Amino acid sequence: MGTRLYYTDAYLTHFVARVRERLTWEGHPAVVLDQTLFYPTSGGQPADRGVLSGTPVLDVIVRESDGAIIHVTAGEIEQELLEGTIDWPRRFDHMQQHTGQHILSAAFERLLNADTVGFHLGTQVSTVDIARTRLEQEAAMAVEELANQIVWEDRAVVTRFVASDELMALPLRRQPTVAGPVRIVEIAGPVSSPQERFDISPCGGTHVARTGEIGLIKITGLEYRGELTRVEFLCGRRAFNDYRARFEVTTRLANRLTVGYRELEQALERMQAEEKRLLHELRQARERLQVAEVRELAGSAIALGPYRVISHIWEPPGRPPEELRAIASELARHPGTIALLATVGERTHLCFARAEGVDIDVVPLLRDSCERLEGKGGGRPHFAQGSAPVTESRRVREALDIALRSLYNSIP
Repeated sequence: MGTRLYYTDAYLTHFVARVRERLTWEGHPAVVLDQTLFYPTSGGQPADRGVLSGTPVLDVIVRESDGAIIHVTAGEIEQELLEGTIDWPRRFDHMQQHTGQHILSAAFERLLNADTVGFHLGTQVSTVDIARTRLEQEAAMAVEELANQIVWEDRAVVTRFVASDELMALPLRRQPTVAGPVRIVEIAGPVSSPQERFDISPCGGTHVARTGEIGLIKITGLEYRGELTRVEFLCGRRAFNDYRARFEVTTRLANRLTVGYRELEQALERMQAEEKRLLHELRQARERLQVAEVRELAGSAIALGPYRVISHIWEPPGRPPEELRAIASELARHPGTIALLATVGERTHLCFARAEGVDIDVVPLLRDSCERLEGKGGGRPHFAQGSAPVTESRRVREALDIALRSLYNSIP
C-alpha cells in the first residue's frame, strides 16, 4: 500500500519516495510509490495535486483491489527515486473545508439532533446533507453561530489511530465504515474543560491542527430535498473571498443608488414601489392608446362587398402578441368587420378575426398566410392566430395582400 505521510503530518509539502510500480491508468501513465504525501480522492474530499520530479500529478486514486495509491501523471517518469511536492494552497483549502465540515456537522447534532448523512467538498463550495425535512433559516443561523464560536476559541484538532477495543468506548458522532485500527479526528472541548471533546469522528481526511486556522464558517444556502436539507457552506479563504465579492457588489450598488450599503434594502423597496406605480400608469396609458388605435384602424377600413376589412402590419419592434389579439378582438366588435393583422418582431405573429354575423371562416386565410411565411397557425372560424420565423416586412405584406385577394374572391 505504501506509507501515507499525510497521516503523520498534514502540513508537510515535500517528500522523497521510490517507485514500486509503473502502470497505465485510463490512458495516462501512473506510478505507485513506497510512501506519499498525496491525499487520494476519498470520504468526500478531492485528491491533492502537485508534481513528482517536475511532472504534474493529474489525479490520485486508491486502487480498490489492494488499497495502493495510484498517482496519475501528465507524462512518463523514468527515475526510480522521485521528489514530490504537493500544491499547498489546495491542500490547506481542503483542510479548512473538511475540518469546518466536522465542526458544522457536530453543531447540527448538538443543537438540532440532526445527523449528517452526506458530505461533498467541491471546487467552489462544499455541502452537507442534514437529516432534517425542512431546516429553517433561523435554526441554520444558530448552528452557524455555534460552529464559529468553536473556530474562534482556537481549539485543538487531534488525529490518531485507535484499536477496536478503544473505539468501542469513544462517543463517536458516527460509526466507522472500515475494520481494524481506525483513524479518528477529535476537536477539543473549551479551555476550562478540554476533556469534554466537542466532536470525535472517524475520518481519513486531512485537517488543520487548530480550529482557529479555519478562520470562518459561513452557511450560504439551503436546498430542500425530500427528507433531507442540503446545506451549502464555505470555510476559510473561500468564505473570505465570498465576503469580498459580496462587499464589492453591494458597494457598487450603494454607490449607484447614492446610499449606504445598510440602506440598500430600503432603497430597493422604494424602487420597487416606484416601478409598480409606473407600470400601473404605463398599463393605463397603453389601454388608452389601444382604444385610440382601434378607433383609428376601424376608420381606415376598406369596403369589400358587404364587409369592412382592416389589413395592418406593425413594423419592428412590433407589438406583443397579447396586444395583437386584444386589438383584433376589439375590431371584431364592430359589425361587418374583418381584421387581418400582423406584427413583426423576433418572429412574425398574425391574428385574423371577424365580427359576429360575418359569414367568413378566417382559419384558412390565416393558415395560408402562415405557410407563406414558413409558420403555422389555427383557431376557430371567427378568430385565428399563428406565428412564423420570416420577419421581412415585404413578405409579410405580400402574405396579407394575398389573404385580402382571397377574401375578395370568396365574396359572392
